[in-house]
Amino acid sequence: MGDRSLLGVADVADDELARMVAELLGQPHAELVDVTVEPVRYDVASITTVARSWVSGTARTPGGEKPFRLFVKHVQAWHHSPFFQLVPDHLRETAAASYPWRIEAAVYESGLAGHLPDDLSMPRSLGVFWLPEDQVVVWLEAVAHEEPPWDPDRFERVAHLLGRLSGCAALDERGEVADFPWRTADYVRGRLAAQVLPAVADDTTWESPVVAEAFGDHLRDRLRIACAAAASYAEELDALPWFVSHGDASPGNLLPGREPGGVVLVDFGFWMPKPVGFDLGQLVGGDVQLGRVPALPLDELDERCVAAYTRGLAAEGAQVDLAVVRRAHALQLFLFAGASSLPDPGMSLEVTRARAALARHSLDLLDRTG
Repeated sequence: MGDRSLLGVADVADDELARMVAELLGQPHAELVDVTVEPVRYDVASITTVARSWVSGTARTPGGEKPFRLFVKHVQAWHHSPFFQLVPDHLRETAAASYPWRIEAAVYESGLAGHLPDDLSMPRSLGVFWLPEDQVVVWLEAVAHEEPPWDPDRFERVAHLLGRLSGCAALDERGEVADFPWRTADYVRGRLAAQVLPAVADDTTWESPVVAEAFGDHLRDRLRIACAAAASYAEELDALPWFVSHGDASPGNLLPGREPGGVVLVDFGFWMPKPVGFDLGQLVGGDVQLGRVPALPLDELDERCVAAYTRGLAAEGAQVDLAVVRRAHALQLFLFAGASSLPDPGMSLEVTRARAALARHSLDLLDRTG
């Protein structure tokens, strides 16, 4: 725990914080009694997030003294990140422009919350503050929840809701709130070409005992063949129907809603139109990339989620053939997960095996749907 100095430039004036607290509590005004700041525990590295903080305390209101809790996210352009120093000099201008760091704040300013389909919601925004030096701070209500297990039924239910999200015509005009042009082909020409494909082609990559044991020669050869076709896969994916997408629909960004079966969407940093079925890749594979065992064998989990997503599209009036969604998902899963499945240095054998299984699964999907 600490005082507000822990927020640094993300802090606001006392009267501004009191205004946000009053709005959060549904009171005409509030007087701050005490405030504490606590960093949010978060194990996944980010190239644009400076800090995540809980701001808690007590406020005196016309309704009496009340506790409050806010979530504060401080984001910056990724050329400020230490990770940016790893980008070769000749690629830095392109790389700096390729990451949509403004999107999440723009989403919270857009009024999206009032247009989501039933059973989908998002945290209430109390304030968005744009700072100099390409930075922005978002103050949100804290979403209190108890995390139920991610069993197969929950995966299927969430996949259906993600399909409804993509198929909802009311969201079309809010799909490009940050006006960020993006194509799968850009990703292949950028991150894949600069970082992933050279590593897959490099023989020394495969000399690591952990990589050799988890992947083996046969999977290595399959990955190399598929990676050589990455540009054509991207063109094929970009030619399929496009819909609004959360963009990072891993289980950790899909919190249980206030009502049974509902979902609270968080982390909108990649909210934009994308090829149909895009959100299924992170839903099915996001935790697997971190070494967690899926709720079902990947084949079975995929089949249930793809079918449920397609039904969700149809529930909103968007008719897309199931075979098209299957193919789109196969392409997306390979390009954004399978191709980049080689572990970072220091990853455990358990995580590496999980990533190898995901790579193998993505290649099998490509073969079956092609």
